[in-house]
Amino acid sequence: MALGLTTNSHQLDLAISGDRRCLAKILTKIESGFVPIMEVQNPWTLGVTGPPGAGKSTLIGNLISEWIKRGEKVAVLAVDPSSPKSGGALLADRIRMQGEESSNSVFIRSIASRNHPGGLSLFIGHMVNVLCACGWTRIIIETVGSGQSQTRIVAFADRILLVEGPDRGDIIQAEKAGILELADIVVVNKSDISSSKLAFNSLNSSLTLNHDSSISTHLVSALNGNGVENLLSSIEECPKSSQREIIRQRERLLSIWDSRLLNYPGLNHILEQLSTGSITLEEAADEID
Repeated sequence: MALGLTTNSHQLDLAISGDRRCLAKILTKIESGFVPIMEVQNPWTLGVTGPPGAGKSTLIGNLISEWIKRGEKVAVLAVDPSSPKSGGALLADRIRMQGEESSNSVFIRSIASRNHPGGLSLFIGHMVNVLCACGWTRIIIETVGSGQSQTRIVAFADRILLVEGPDRGDIIQAEKAGILELADIVVVNKSDISSSKLAFNSLNSSLTLNHDSSISTHLVSALNGNGVENLLSSIEECPKSSQREIIRQRERLLSIWDSRLLNYPGLNHILEQLSTGSITLEEAADEID
């Protein structure tokens, strides 16, 4: 056990000194349950969420390019859907961002959602701390999709960017009281498509009904880069919200409970009992508790 702790500490020291291979190994160990003991000062984090096909990964690639020009080091934790067979990440986001990964100023890590409720697991926070300690100045967490289940992103990111496409109809109706309430910035992507302007105007009209809303909206095209520079400025100027601290802690608490449930040794046995009707849901919950 002592040897394992020494090895982890050594690899962590090498990662902090700039060894990307050791950084990748440490992140893998964190996924397997390793909890690094460290103190970091205010990691800069941006959560990016939105429906599949909205262009999140392509837009992140544009933002990365702009950040590199400004001398930033960008790390991306791309939460991909899990393979139902292997449980591993499908790597879709990493493939779409592979052009940026060749830079020494960029680190991209695909993470399997493992069908975790909310799409995000508690170890994301530990990964963010390690990346911050290793000198990554802009840390992006990209979620699998959007909707009310994706509000867990607020547990790990200080700024929330919601990316929508022009074909979502009534965006307000689609999101309702889910992630839209927590978003700091909403982007309607694909401005090169004619219907995007209508979707953008509809979004702004709906948001103006809420006089207390401070959400910043942008119309951009990740394909040709239109509007990306203004979006980046808005992201940089977005303050870290202190009003959502209670929500943050609630989501972290739920994440801990979900992790304990999914890692409960007798979970499969309990599920078998539930499927045969030999126990009730209340009895199953009492047994796990």
